[in-house]
Amino acid sequence: MKVRKAIIPAAGMGTRFLPATKAQPKEMFPIVDKPAIQYIVEEAVASGIEDIIIVTGRNKKAIEDHFDRSIELEETLKKNKSQLLEAVKKISSLANIYYVRQKEPLGLGHAVYCARSFIGDEPFAVLLGDDIVCSDVPCLKQMMEVYEELQATILGVQKIPDTEVSKYGIVGCEPAGDRIYKVTSLVEKPTKSQAPSNIAILGRYIISPAIFECIENTTPGKGGEIQLTDALRLLMEREKLYAYDFIGERYDVGDRFGFIKATIEFALKRDDIKDSLIQYIKEKLNNEKLNNVPC
Repeated sequence: MKVRKAIIPAAGMGTRFLPATKAQPKEMFPIVDKPAIQYIVEEAVASGIEDIIIVTGRNKKAIEDHFDRSIELEETLKKNKSQLLEAVKKISSLANIYYVRQKEPLGLGHAVYCARSFIGDEPFAVLLGDDIVCSDVPCLKQMMEVYEELQATILGVQKIPDTEVSKYGIVGCEPAGDRIYKVTSLVEKPTKSQAPSNIAILGRYIISPAIFECIENTTPGKGGEIQLTDALRLLMEREKLYAYDFIGERYDVGDRFGFIKATIEFALKRDDIKDSLIQYIKEKLNNEKLNNVPC
């Protein structure tokens, strides 16, 4: 069955970015001049996804407004800013986008479960809003091609430093093809000694609809949260799970340094900005007073 639908969980409170996220969704933080969540939506659309449901929470209305039309703004831009007008109008026509609220912060597994009525009995994609992947072929499209071959749940993974395994869901696996692994175990945020490998799930999934029954049977963990990794472990008892080592540079824009890194690197890809940015960085690196710049 073709993958047509995608879930983008965006209900998190953004505690890693407080106080900036007290009233502003972290998904709306701009990477240069485009909010982070727009990159995620554009990847889904470029991969062939037809319908997207964004799981939101309180104080997330800015996300809905961003993908809606703004008639007043369009009328203003019509006067003498045609390029900006086209860019703004394009946002509201990217895809069929729907919304559902996660009323309590009960974890990623619960956020996915909130979209069960929208998904129905179809395989679907999940793209986490904190993870932006820069690649020639969209990350999700790479995974959809693998799904078409295997017709099984696919986890997007990459190898990470051993020192970072406690931040991610980690897979135990065995080779099953070019950049493809058969998953044999799953551990959510293990210690270094508990980790079965250094292969981490990094914000991209294609999942069988059987996951919803598994989420129903998943026991809440720390903080009362229902972890998607735990539900996937139950799914693995019923179906085969695979991991795909996707090609691309992944940025964790929910992390302060990851956000700064993504902003700099995306700016360096912009012809209208890169020369000025390079010159600025060179000047700062040559300035002996760099560490004494007042803020």
